[in-house]
Amino acid sequence: MTTTLPVRRPPGGPPGTAAASVKRRPPGLRAWATRAPLLPALVFLIVVTQLPFAATLVISLFDWNSLSPGNRHFAGLENYATVATDAELRDSVLTTMLLTAAVVVTSVVIGLALALLLDRTFFGRGAVRTLLIAPFLLVPVASALLWKHALYNPEYGLLNGVLNWLGVGPSDWISEMPLLAVVASLVWQWTPFMMLILLAGLQSRPAEMMEAARLDGAGSRQIFLYLTLPHLRRYLELGVLLGSIYIVQNFDAVFTITSGGLGTANLPYTIYQTFYQAHEYGLASAAGVVVVIGTIVIATFALRVVSSLFREEVSRA
Repeated sequence: MTTTLPVRRPPGGPPGTAAASVKRRPPGLRAWATRAPLLPALVFLIVVTQLPFAATLVISLFDWNSLSPGNRHFAGLENYATVATDAELRDSVLTTMLLTAAVVVTSVVIGLALALLLDRTFFGRGAVRTLLIAPFLLVPVASALLWKHALYNPEYGLLNGVLNWLGVGPSDWISEMPLLAVVASLVWQWTPFMMLILLAGLQSRPAEMMEAARLDGAGSRQIFLYLTLPHLRRYLELGVLLGSIYIVQNFDAVFTITSGGLGTANLPYTIYQTFYQAHEYGLASAAGVVVVIGTIVIATFALRVVSSLFREEVSRA
């Protein structure tokens, strides 16, 4: 004798009505329903970032000096040609490239050394890590002022105090080595950033692989060259790319320490001079657009590196 159990129907209609309604819903409508809560943030982002950039693009096509607004007229791509051919702007581009390369390479090397140190276990490691991160947490202007007055000042600066204590004559650091003075302050500020990225990479190394290498008789130098460095390649690329994005746009250190003089004017500072001192709105906007395009190119590579890191972590999991 068999017993037939009653089939419970979902409330509100015959069997399969809810499933059929879900199946009949268009895929596009379903996608918009999930993205709708993000629309206010998207609109805010467009208003805050894209509309000003569009206005900058329009202004860059005009010959516009605020001191003579009546002479404003459409100039097409003349401002971009001036950016490409103007000697001062060209020198500022070279200074920006030199400054960025020097800061990024030096901070990556020092950051790698500090990350290797913090990857070891020793007493007080947490306090040391906190102290090493502190420069990155400072406001950039405060960091530049600290270096300009507390370290570089020829009368009461710490560096000259040490030189006097050693019996060496004092030095006017900013006047004698202006670009190096700016580089040193930026390296001090950005080394903790590189250290954190590389320390995260070191702590993500497979412990089994490292232990197997030690059991096979590999020394510290071999482990570093053949295991650690290949593993850190993506993290090194990420640090270099992100550091390049930030250093290319740096304005605070150049403005605070040297005021753009003595051959230290980078592209952001030159744009500032063109906009606020020469009042050439069109030319400054064109230079700003060039900087934004260059930053977008670098950021694209950075995003690709980040996505590859995520794919590697997912595959390992």
